[in-house]
Amino acid sequence: MGFFLRLADGIDAASRIIGQSVKWLAVALVAWQFAVVVLRYGFGTSYPWAQEGVTYIHAVLFMLAIGYVYMLDGHVRVDFWYGGWSERRRAALEALGIILLVWPFCALLVWASWGYVMVSFRLNEGPMTHGGLPLQPYLKGLILVMAGLLALQGLSILLRALGVLAGRERTAFPHRRTMGEA
Repeated sequence: MGFFLRLADGIDAASRIIGQSVKWLAVALVAWQFAVVVLRYGFGTSYPWAQEGVTYIHAVLFMLAIGYVYMLDGHVRVDFWYGGWSERRRAALEALGIILLVWPFCALLVWASWGYVMVSFRLNEGPMTHGGLPLQPYLKGLILVMAGLLALQGLSILLRALGVLAGRERTAFPHRRTMGEA
Protein backbone atom coordinates (compact mmCIF):
# COMPACT_ATOMS: atom_id res chain seq x y z
CA MET A 1 0.00 0.00 0.00
CA GLY A 2 2.91 2.36 0.70
CA PHE A 3 4.03 2.30 -2.94
CA PHE A 4 0.52 3.16 -4.12
CA LEU A 5 0.19 6.05 -1.69
CA ARG A 6 3.56 7.40 -2.86
CA LEU A 7 2.30 7.09 -6.45
CA ALA A 8 -0.78 9.08 -5.41
CA ASP A 9 1.53 11.69 -3.86
CA GLY A 10 3.41 11.95 -7.16
CA ILE A 11 0.22 12.38 -9.18
CA ASP A 12 -0.98 15.00 -6.70
CA ALA A 13 2.32 16.86 -6.96
CA ALA A 14 2.02 16.96 -10.75
CA SER A 15 -1.61 18.15 -10.50
CA ARG A 16 -0.56 20.80 -8.01
CA ILE A 17 2.21 22.10 -10.30
CA ILE A 18 -0.12 22.25 -13.29
CA GLY A 19 -2.94 23.83 -11.28
CA GLN A 20 -0.72 26.42 -9.63
CA SER A 21 0.71 27.30 -13.05
CA VAL A 22 -2.53 27.62 -15.01
CA LYS A 23 -4.50 29.44 -12.31
CA TRP A 24 -2.79 32.62 -13.50
CA LEU A 25 -4.61 32.18 -16.79
CA ALA A 26 -7.76 33.35 -14.95
CA VAL A 27 -6.10 36.73 -14.44
CA ALA A 28 -4.92 36.76 -18.04
CA LEU A 29 -8.44 35.87 -19.19
CA VAL A 30 -10.00 38.82 -17.37
CA ALA A 31 -7.31 41.23 -18.61
CA TRP A 32 -7.53 39.94 -22.18
CA GLN A 33 -11.33 40.17 -22.26
CA PHE A 34 -11.17 43.67 -20.76
CA ALA A 35 -8.76 44.71 -23.53
CA VAL A 36 -11.06 43.26 -26.21
CA VAL A 37 -14.04 45.18 -24.79
CA VAL A 38 -12.06 48.44 -24.53
CA LEU A 39 -10.85 48.07 -28.12
CA ARG A 40 -14.33 47.35 -29.40
CA TYR A 41 -16.37 49.90 -27.47
CA GLY A 42 -13.72 52.47 -26.62
CA PHE A 43 -11.90 52.60 -29.95
CA GLY A 44 -14.42 51.05 -32.34
CA THR A 45 -12.07 48.35 -33.52
CA SER A 46 -11.65 44.65 -32.99
CA TYR A 47 -9.31 41.87 -33.98
CA PRO A 48 -10.50 38.31 -34.62
CA TRP A 49 -7.30 36.89 -33.12
CA ALA A 50 -7.92 38.83 -29.92
CA GLN A 51 -11.49 37.57 -29.57
CA GLU A 52 -10.35 33.99 -30.27
CA GLY A 53 -7.63 34.48 -27.68
CA VAL A 54 -10.34 34.73 -25.01
CA THR A 55 -11.69 31.34 -26.10
CA TYR A 56 -8.23 29.78 -26.13
CA ILE A 57 -7.25 31.08 -22.69
CA HIS A 58 -10.58 29.96 -21.23
CA ALA A 59 -10.28 26.48 -22.75
CA VAL A 60 -6.66 25.99 -21.68
CA LEU A 61 -7.45 27.12 -18.14
CA PHE A 62 -10.34 24.75 -17.65
CA MET A 63 -8.92 21.76 -19.50
CA LEU A 64 -5.56 21.82 -17.74
CA ALA A 65 -6.94 22.63 -14.28
CA ILE A 66 -9.44 19.75 -14.19
CA GLY A 67 -7.17 17.33 -12.30
CA TYR A 68 -6.14 20.01 -9.81
CA VAL A 69 -9.73 20.97 -9.06
CA TYR A 70 -10.66 17.31 -8.61
CA MET A 71 -7.71 16.86 -6.24
CA LEU A 72 -8.99 19.81 -4.18
CA ASP A 73 -12.49 18.28 -4.18
CA GLY A 74 -13.59 21.52 -5.81
CA HIS A 75 -15.96 19.96 -8.31
CA VAL A 76 -19.72 20.30 -8.00
CA ARG A 77 -21.10 17.85 -5.49
CA VAL A 78 -24.57 17.53 -4.03
CA ASP A 79 -23.62 16.37 -0.56
CA PHE A 80 -27.00 16.14 1.07
CA TRP A 81 -25.96 12.85 2.70
CA TYR A 82 -22.27 12.69 1.82
CA GLY A 83 -21.32 15.50 4.21
CA GLY A 84 -22.54 13.54 7.22
CA TRP A 85 -20.99 10.22 6.26
CA SER A 86 -17.90 8.67 7.82
CA GLU A 87 -14.63 8.99 5.92
CA ARG A 88 -14.69 5.24 5.16
CA ARG A 89 -18.13 5.48 3.60
CA ARG A 90 -17.07 8.53 1.58
CA ALA A 91 -13.98 6.66 0.42
CA ALA A 92 -16.08 3.71 -0.73
CA LEU A 93 -18.36 6.06 -2.69
CA GLU A 94 -15.36 7.86 -4.24
CA ALA A 95 -13.84 4.54 -5.32
CA LEU A 96 -17.10 3.42 -6.91
CA GLY A 97 -17.60 6.81 -8.54
CA ILE A 98 -14.16 6.73 -10.12
CA ILE A 99 -14.53 3.20 -11.42
CA LEU A 100 -18.13 3.56 -12.61
CA LEU A 101 -18.25 7.21 -13.68
CA VAL A 102 -14.94 9.10 -13.91
CA TRP A 103 -12.89 6.54 -15.83
CA PRO A 104 -15.70 5.56 -18.23
CA PHE A 105 -16.26 9.27 -18.90
CA CYS A 106 -12.54 9.75 -19.63
CA ALA A 107 -12.51 6.70 -21.92
CA LEU A 108 -15.62 7.94 -23.74
CA LEU A 109 -14.09 11.37 -24.11
CA VAL A 110 -10.91 9.95 -25.65
CA TRP A 111 -12.86 7.56 -27.86
CA ALA A 112 -15.26 10.26 -29.08
CA SER A 113 -12.66 12.96 -29.67
CA TRP A 114 -9.67 10.97 -30.97
CA GLY A 115 -10.72 11.13 -34.64
CA TYR A 116 -11.82 14.74 -34.32
CA VAL A 117 -8.42 15.72 -32.93
CA MET A 118 -6.42 13.63 -35.41
CA VAL A 119 -8.29 15.04 -38.42
CA SER A 120 -7.62 18.55 -37.14
CA PHE A 121 -3.88 17.82 -36.98
CA ARG A 122 -3.87 15.97 -40.32
CA LEU A 123 -5.57 18.90 -42.06
CA ASN A 124 -3.48 21.44 -40.17
CA GLU A 125 -6.76 23.15 -39.41
CA GLY A 126 -6.62 26.91 -39.52
CA PRO A 127 -8.24 29.61 -37.42
CA MET A 128 -11.90 29.54 -36.35
CA THR A 129 -12.46 32.84 -38.15
CA HIS A 130 -10.62 34.77 -40.83
CA GLY A 131 -7.73 36.52 -39.12
CA GLY A 132 -7.96 34.31 -36.05
CA LEU A 133 -5.35 32.17 -34.31
CA PRO A 134 -4.07 29.17 -36.30
CA LEU A 135 -3.91 26.89 -33.24
CA GLN A 136 -7.09 24.81 -33.50
CA PRO A 137 -5.38 21.40 -33.64
CA TYR A 138 -3.57 22.16 -30.37
CA LEU A 139 -6.72 23.44 -28.71
CA LYS A 140 -8.57 20.30 -29.76
CA GLY A 141 -5.62 18.17 -28.63
CA LEU A 142 -6.15 19.51 -25.12
CA ILE A 143 -9.35 17.47 -24.97
CA LEU A 144 -7.20 14.32 -24.85
CA VAL A 145 -4.84 15.90 -22.32
CA MET A 146 -7.82 16.85 -20.17
CA ALA A 147 -9.13 13.29 -20.19
CA GLY A 148 -5.68 12.02 -19.21
CA LEU A 149 -5.29 14.52 -16.37
CA LEU A 150 -8.72 13.67 -14.99
CA ALA A 151 -8.08 9.92 -15.25
CA LEU A 152 -4.71 10.27 -13.50
CA GLN A 153 -6.18 12.31 -10.68
CA GLY A 154 -8.94 9.74 -10.44
CA LEU A 155 -6.25 7.10 -9.96
CA SER A 156 -4.72 9.13 -7.15
CA ILE A 157 -8.03 9.57 -5.39
CA LEU A 158 -8.89 5.90 -5.90
CA LEU A 159 -5.56 4.85 -4.35
CA ARG A 160 -6.17 7.14 -1.39
CA ALA A 161 -9.74 5.88 -1.02
CA LEU A 162 -8.44 2.32 -0.93
CA GLY A 163 -5.91 3.51 1.65
CA VAL A 164 -8.77 4.86 3.77
CA LEU A 165 -10.63 1.55 3.46
CA ALA A 166 -7.44 -0.30 4.46
CA GLY A 167 -6.89 2.02 7.43
CA ARG A 168 -3.64 3.48 6.03
CA GLU A 169 -4.93 6.93 5.03
CA ARG A 170 -7.23 9.45 6.73
CA THR A 171 -8.95 10.81 3.61
CA ALA A 172 -9.15 10.31 -0.14
CA PHE A 173 -8.49 14.00 -0.77
CA PRO A 174 -4.99 15.22 0.14
CA HIS A 175 -5.98 18.82 0.90
CA ARG A 176 -8.18 17.60 3.74
CA ARG A 177 -5.11 16.21 5.50
CA THR A 178 -3.47 19.62 5.58
CA MET A 179 -6.63 21.61 6.26
CA GLY A 180 -7.86 19.35 9.05
CA GLU A 181 -11.28 18.84 7.41
CA ALA A 182 -13.35 15.80 8.21
